[in-house]
Amino acid sequence: MPAGKTYSTTERVIITVGESLRVSGLLQAPPRARACYVLAHGAGAGMEHPFIEAVAVDLARRGIATLRYQFPSMERGVKRPDPPQLAQATVRAAIVEAQRLVPDLPLFAGGKSFGGRMTSQAQAATPLPGVRGLIFLGFPLHPAGRPSQDRAEHLSDVRIPMLFLQGSRDALAALDQMRPVCHALGARATLQVVADADHSFHVPARSGRNDAQVRSEMLDVLAAWIDGFL
Repeated sequence: MPAGKTYSTTERVIITVGESLRVSGLLQAPPRARACYVLAHGAGAGMEHPFIEAVAVDLARRGIATLRYQFPSMERGVKRPDPPQLAQATVRAAIVEAQRLVPDLPLFAGGKSFGGRMTSQAQAATPLPGVRGLIFLGFPLHPAGRPSQDRAEHLSDVRIPMLFLQGSRDALAALDQMRPVCHALGARATLQVVADADHSFHVPARSGRNDAQVRSEMLDVLAAWIDGFL
């Protein structure tokens, strides 16, 4: 994928979560975009974190728009994540805003770690309008060092396709836990393991690849998965 020019525009938007609650968003839309990914950030790192920004830029190069947005705690400069109910309400508000901003584009939703999990919880509770599939950039299946599948229980209530992009060294999603989760979900789940990557999709130098190369490989998979629904 060529470096340099991104062939996209970035527009700052305001997303209304409630009568007195609004959060910031960034719509990155290339010309002739074929889909939009509503992208939530992880815990403790907002929508302008270098990883989230790089994902948005690189997807624009692949013809996919993104709407990334802040959770209320991050909007206030607080790194402690919001309670699930508020985080899920924010996800839902971002989906509504995406429908307004790019009404002709198919929508996909998810995000990095906490943001992806809050998106799936929102979808499990009440389907997100217009969303065709969920994409997780490192689903946080369990706390580090405490393997478990408890955080995946709600996924059985998600009735749309899901793509799990998971690093093989992810301390928050041991593969011997993640693989059975995806197997139980059947055809709804696609698991793509990113070799040598940790939860942040960082790879050690001995892998022979750098983080940008890994991200490019991962986003090629993401774009191809989206294209399967268009």
